[in-house]
Amino acid sequence: MKLIYFFCITIVFLGFFAGCSKIVPVKELVETENGKVRGEYIESSGITVFKGIPFAAPPVGYLRWKAPQPAEKWEGIRECTKFSASPIQGTPVPFMMWTQEFIAPKEPLSEDCLYLNIWTGAENAGEKRPVFVYIYGGGFTSGSGAVPVYDGEEMAKKGLVFLTINYRVGVLGFLAHPELTAESGYNSSGNYGLLDQIEALKWVNKNIEAFGGDPANVTIAGQSAGAFSINYLVASPLTNGLFHRAIAESGGAILPSSSLARGNGLQQAEEAGKKWAESLGAGSIAELRAKTAEDILAARGPGSPIVDGYVIPESMISIFSKGNQNDVPLILGWNEDEGFGGPPQPAGVFREQVKQRFGEKADVFLELFPFSTDEDAIKIQNALGVLQTFGLQSYEWMMLQNQTAKSKVYMYRFDRDLPFADGMSDHGAFHTGEVPYAYNNLKMSPRPWSETDFKLADKMSDYWVNFAAKGNPNGAGLPTWEACTPDNLKSIFFNAEIISGELPDLGLLRFLDEFYRSNISE
Repeated sequence: MKLIYFFCITIVFLGFFAGCSKIVPVKELVETENGKVRGEYIESSGITVFKGIPFAAPPVGYLRWKAPQPAEKWEGIRECTKFSASPIQGTPVPFMMWTQEFIAPKEPLSEDCLYLNIWTGAENAGEKRPVFVYIYGGGFTSGSGAVPVYDGEEMAKKGLVFLTINYRVGVLGFLAHPELTAESGYNSSGNYGLLDQIEALKWVNKNIEAFGGDPANVTIAGQSAGAFSINYLVASPLTNGLFHRAIAESGGAILPSSSLARGNGLQQAEEAGKKWAESLGAGSIAELRAKTAEDILAARGPGSPIVDGYVIPESMISIFSKGNQNDVPLILGWNEDEGFGGPPQPAGVFREQVKQRFGEKADVFLELFPFSTDEDAIKIQNALGVLQTFGLQSYEWMMLQNQTAKSKVYMYRFDRDLPFADGMSDHGAFHTGEVPYAYNNLKMSPRPWSETDFKLADKMSDYWVNFAAKGNPNGAGLPTWEACTPDNLKSIFFNAEIISGELPDLGLLRFLDEFYRSNISE
């Protein structure tokens, strides 16, 4: 009798213990606040991929040009093994240096686009791995979380829970209009694409632990328009506590000469929105919402972020100068051959352009950066184009961060010329070229990579992983990457060899900084 009693008690105890301790493996399914999702387990890498998880309600019908609303709950298990539609945009096709792996899938495209994708190697919920949220570029008019070079498998293999997200682009993502301002509830309009990004970060904060991620250790990163987005998110009071580190690759909105830095914003954008609506024969927002997404897209309306008094409460310069930004560690940088300087001109033509552009300071420029041959003039024009579009943004951001915040800034320049196959052109270290290296995704591209490229990608992605884990990119087996300060203007250079040195083109950076700031003060 005693033996039977002991056996029964043991069974009950073990059953209770098992019930209390059982954790469903992430690779089987995950329960989010909206419902259960099942991803695809990749046997070869041990990574589970969840594609097309909704983080907000479809922004269609009455929700067009509204702040994102909560996603609806669902019953049962949602199969998340395919990418959602990308946001409505012009048909994505390769162009210039951007081959297919850098471009969003051609289809599907839809207004119903607010979904995210997750790659995780966690076996169980609660592992608290560093979380990495990538935000795509595309000039705020194109892009997708499904772009091949943004694939997160390799970064997940290195220990991150890696996400890509979608956000509304173009006029569907950034229209401002007096009616929209009046109905918003926060006395502003526009910046819906940025609000989508913020909503995705809120979703991460509430749900990522179930995927093995740590909501208290989130890194946001983006390239080009994605890097501009990172700048806005760091500046916005709406993101406080939603992320803890930030990486901006080739972009920022803090250039002293830019309208966003100075604070041109809501009123001008509302007027532009009204004129655009009138051009479509729409006398009200209701009439605009009644039009098809294709009609809206064809009309090519205004579509970029603004200082709206809500997401971005005041000029970017003011926010960072006052120290009102989110104080987080930063990685900032740009590429050697961004490709945005326009066609280079012969020495004589360029000299006249310098006089027109820099006015009374042209003589100073010509003395500091002399050129006598067309070859020398072309080199300076290339550097000038890169710095005015991207390099100076990073430099200004770094300087303000050091003045008004405590967190460190790590600067880089990507100098590796990407190899090109038959039918391609040599564009050097072009805009976006660093992305497959930073995320260890050379496998997503058919270019003729060498062993040197694979080694660089492995190390560059290690820096990104280390930074996400601890706010410092340095780690075993990597060349030391020093933080950049006004007293230690250091950068790391990514090429066949990874070396540290003074910020690139520092003299030209300083000249441009002084020129733009003096023009504003005048």
